[in-house]
Amino acid sequence: MNISNKRLEKLMELQKTIGYKFNDQLLLNTSLCHSSYANENKRRGIISNERLEFLGDVVISLVVSDYLYNNFSKYPEGHLTKIRASIVCESSLAFAARKINLGDYLLLGKGEEITGGRNRDSVLSDAFEAFTAAIFLDADYVTVKELLISNFEKDIIHAIAKGDLFVDYKTELQKLLQRFYKAKVEYKVVKEEGPDHDKKFYMDVVLDNKVIGQGSGKNKKEAEQNAAKNALMRIGEENE
Repeated sequence: MNISNKRLEKLMELQKTIGYKFNDQLLLNTSLCHSSYANENKRRGIISNERLEFLGDVVISLVVSDYLYNNFSKYPEGHLTKIRASIVCESSLAFAARKINLGDYLLLGKGEEITGGRNRDSVLSDAFEAFTAAIFLDADYVTVKELLISNFEKDIIHAIAKGDLFVDYKTELQKLLQRFYKAKVEYKVVKEEGPDHDKKFYMDVVLDNKVIGQGSGKNKKEAEQNAAKNALMRIGEENE
């Protein structure tokens, strides 16, 4: 399978985001190829990312187990197992995928694209597993471990401390509001502070022209998550 120059340019964006350049661009491309796309392009000999998903699941579990074992020595085995299960699950891996905009780089079949597969948790989590496996095969365990930990260590520590491992607050808020409202939730940047290398964004969650939550973060995605969390907390307090 040949990769077009346009596709290679797209893949380079992703590699810049994670700070790793693949030696084998075809391997990276395969990790982002959903089975729906492979099925629609069988004559071109395109392979889906399903086998890589299988390997990636094991690699992620090993990296997380390794990290927890070496950094939380006071926790017993049962507690570590629960923490690992909370991290290596569909919602948390989908959250991790969204953090690097992995959905933007997926190759999807027409039907999967139309039905919103690019932002579906199951598709994103599988893709993140395959993507992780691709890094492992292209480099080694040490490299993939460093990349995963450098990108997500703060999230893991924060989540363990707060007891809310990788909750996608935007998705949870949307699910909650869909039960009662037809209007779409909007996220609006209300203020930016600091130099380009150390920005802080302030975000409002708006529903029917009413601010229902506010949050801030070092990037827009983090600010959106915090604003959504704030909105969920407000809704919970109102319903108590």
